Amino acid sequence: MDIFDKAFNYNLYEEYKDRGLYPYFRPIETGNDTEVYINGKKMIMLGSNSYMGLTFNEKTINAAIEGVKKHGTGCAGSRFLNGTLTLHEDLEKRLAEFMNKEQALLFSTGMLTNMGVLSTIIGKNDIVFIDKADHASIIDGVRLSFGKIVKYKHNDMDDLKRVLEAANPDAGKLIVVDGVFSMEGDLADLPNIVELAKKYGARVMVDEAHAIGVLGDNGRGTAEYFGLENEVDIQMATFSKSFATIGGFAVSYSRVIEYLKHHSRALIFTASLPPAVLGAASAALEIIKNEPERRKRLIEISDKMRNGLRDMGYDVGPTVTPIIPIIIGDMDKCFMLWREVTDNGLFVNPVIPPAVPPGKSLIRTSYIATHTDEQLDFALDVFRNAGRKLGII
Repeated sequence: MDIFDKAFNYNLYEEYKDRGLYPYFRPIETGNDTEVYINGKKMIMLGSNSYMGLTFNEKTINAAIEGVKKHGTGCAGSRFLNGTLTLHEDLEKRLAEFMNKEQALLFSTGMLTNMGVLSTIIGKNDIVFIDKADHASIIDGVRLSFGKIVKYKHNDMDDLKRVLEAANPDAGKLIVVDGVFSMEGDLADLPNIVELAKKYGARVMVDEAHAIGVLGDNGRGTAEYFGLENEVDIQMATFSKSFATIGGFAVSYSRVIEYLKHHSRALIFTASLPPAVLGAASAALEIIKNEPERRKRLIEISDKMRNGLRDMGYDVGPTVTPIIPIIIGDMDKCFMLWREVTDNGLFVNPVIPPAVPPGKSLIRTSYIATHTDEQLDFALDVFRNAGRKLGII
């Protein structure tokens, strides 16, 4: 058997391309803003995670340029050796202060943050409990560890209690959960997770990737939103959403961060974040701290679109965030809705298994604080017409 057989025999993408229903790897000719151009056609962007609208903000752009002018285009090494700049340490200090944690640690991507933290913290005698809807970076991170992995049903606290009760009481335990689930847009039941963690002697880690900048009075994420910042042991977040660049960070107790700094392979053996990224992330942090009106506007936008789509008859699930899924179920019909709204000027993302459970294919829409009411009204009209044409609503 040829090890390449699986690749040579894979043709599902070709089938959908032939039908004009292939929605992935679309080259965008402009930057990621509320409007983009694809093949010369203007489209309203409803598929970006730039929640605060900072990818084209003058402050973030100028800070990125200044970072390059002062420190060059890259660090040419890992943080462990020659790749630590004063920019790294300054941003880590400010992130720790912002998140009300003892210390922060930067990683080169959000994916590497979860992989680096989880594969390092979870040992061979430990147990990690993960929600079945957790992000792929969490799943891959725990797979790289030598600990026992236990999954519980999505946001089902009875099931989490069941698996915690069945666990070895002497084992180290960590519950890892998305604060905001990236496809469903719903929130982790953090109050009950924290309560169960205390009862059964577990630590709690929250992935704030889609919550940072968005939730909480100060934009610190899900833990702040629920008033549980002092009850969560580790938080991670990415720069690829509200911070409008790339990278990630973890915050926790100083001893935990120092342990990660000296043991995490995803940190030690990866090149460090370049100056442009550090500059942009630093500027974005200041905007998130000092411009709360962006969060207020984003809440207004999310409410408008959630209520509008729901009133039409679309199933948007339990979302309470700027991530608003349109749950279709059937994969073919999901792609057909994508094709229809795309042809009429909307950029959205169809999501199919394994990213969602079988029979739960959906159109994932997400919103930006700088969307205008005119753009949103246009989008609602397109969804109304498309849904009626296809018999979905």
